[in-house]
This record gives sequence, C-alpha cells and structure tokens, in this order.
Amino acid sequence: MEVIRLPDLERSRARSVAVGTFDGVHLGHREVIAGSDSVLTFDPHPVSVVAPQHTPKLLTTLARKAELLDSLGVQELIVIPFDAGFAQRSAAEFVEDVLVGALGARQVAIGENFRFGHKAQGDPGLLLADARFTTVVHPLLEVDGEIVSSSHIRGLVLAGEVGEANRLLGAGFQLSGVVAHGDARGRELGFPTANLIPEDALACPGHGVYACLAYVDPTHPRAHPRPAAVSIGVRPTFDTGRGEQIEAYILDFEGDLYGQQLRLEFLARLRGERRFEDPAALIEQMHRDVQRTREIAAAH
Repeated sequence: MEVIRLPDLERSRARSVAVGTFDGVHLGHREVIAGSDSVLTFDPHPVSVVAPQHTPKLLTTLARKAELLDSLGVQELIVIPFDAGFAQRSAAEFVEDVLVGALGARQVAIGENFRFGHKAQGDPGLLLADARFTTVVHPLLEVDGEIVSSSHIRGLVLAGEVGEANRLLGAGFQLSGVVAHGDARGRELGFPTANLIPEDALACPGHGVYACLAYVDPTHPRAHPRPAAVSIGVRPTFDTGRGEQIEAYILDFEGDLYGQQLRLEFLARLRGERRFEDPAALIEQMHRDVQRTREIAAAH
C-alpha cells in the first residue's frame, strides 16, 4: 500500500475514497472503508490543532493505522498534514481542492457523524448534494446496543478492558516504544523485564497485569510474537519513586533489548495492581501470571 502526503499526490485516476480520522480502524471504520481503494486521513489528529486542550490519547499511530489499512486491502493511504492553515479552509474548499481537485473522487464514503471544513461546517448533506461524485453515508455501527466509536474504545483501554476493546477494534490493541534501562528489580526477582517507553500521545491500558504478545524489532520481516506478561503501574510493593512504568517479561527469551523497538499486543487483563506482603508473595503471584499468560497466548 502506498502512503502519500498531500500535496505530493498526482491526480492520475478517479478514486473511490473513504474519508475520516479513523483512529483505531475499528469495526465501524471498517464498514466505511470497505469497497474503497483509497483512504484519506489527517495527521496529526485535527482536535490537537483546533482544540489542543481536548486532544485525545490515540489508539493508533499513523504507522499502525497504515498497517491495519493495508491488511484490509486498501491500495493507497493519503495523509493530509493538518495544521492551523488547513483548519481555516472552508468545507467548500475542501470539496473543491481536495476531493475533486487532488483526488478526482468518483465515490466518497463517510460515517454519518463526519464533519469537515472550518468550524466543522461541512456535513454529509453537503457531499450528497454534489453531483460530481457519489456519496455513501454509513450509519454508526452498534454492537450489543453500544455505538462503536474511538472514544468508547479509548475508555475501555484506559479502564484495562483490553479484551472488549480488541473485539470492537477487530484487532489487538498495541503499544510500541523503545526499551529503556530500569532499576533491574525484575531481574532480582527472577523475572527480567524490558522497560518500555511508549509515545506520550498514545492511550495506555490502566494499571494492572496483562497477557500480551511481544514483537522484538517489529519491522523486521522475520519478527514473530512471543508471550509476555506485562505490568503497568507504579509497583506498590516497592518504593521506587519512578512513577508509572510498563514492564514486559518476555517468556523464554534471552538477550539484550536495550535501545531496541518493542511492540506489545494486549490480549487480556490478568489482574489489577496490588501491594504484596513481601517479595516472596509477589514472586509466587508472578509465576501464576506467567503460566496464565502462556495459556492465553497459546489459545490466541
């Protein structure tokens, strides 16, 4: 799949394009995208420009979004660099300059809540009234009586409900980052961990212990998943003073990961974070966590 940033796009053909932010590429987004050969999205998230104080934590980086779209058979991801200047464009200018001018759109697919242009004045009705292309407006998807939305899934992730989040995403929620040095507490307990520093802009599951799949050097063509028991929190059994940490114990792995990229795919929440009476009690629980992680990863 090609990833192209405007204005580097050549109008070489008529396009069937799905338009939206598509954070998470969840089940609702997939209904909008189905049948389109191109996807038009924005980077960074428009809210971070027009109302930065309300910027949401993201479910996907642009790179992860591209991966997911590629897996859906999309041929082309077109990215609009969203800045203050672009935010000032009227809805009519967006249609004329981008959809018609740059993309040569013959069909435009959107969700029913899609808004665009300066002060969000453009709506599905404006697109439906334009005879130069066909507009397909998809109703919001409901699952079990709940509208599937990025904000709802974001809330599930923050609450640690990664299993339900994955169901609505249609794929495993992931975090990526660089492995940093910690205080080697895990190694002292017999469970050496990789300390992950994710991007601050991303949503992070709530404090607790999770069964995950870990991908070391995830962009390598032969990277394969390994089960990992992952702790997110402040480690209340020890007085570390280090704040929130993400620590991954990768099962059956030996090697130096410092400075490498690590990707974690969250499968299930094992338990909440809690203080133990002593390190021995913690170690006993960690053995149970590892065994449960192995079982969940094998079933996955």
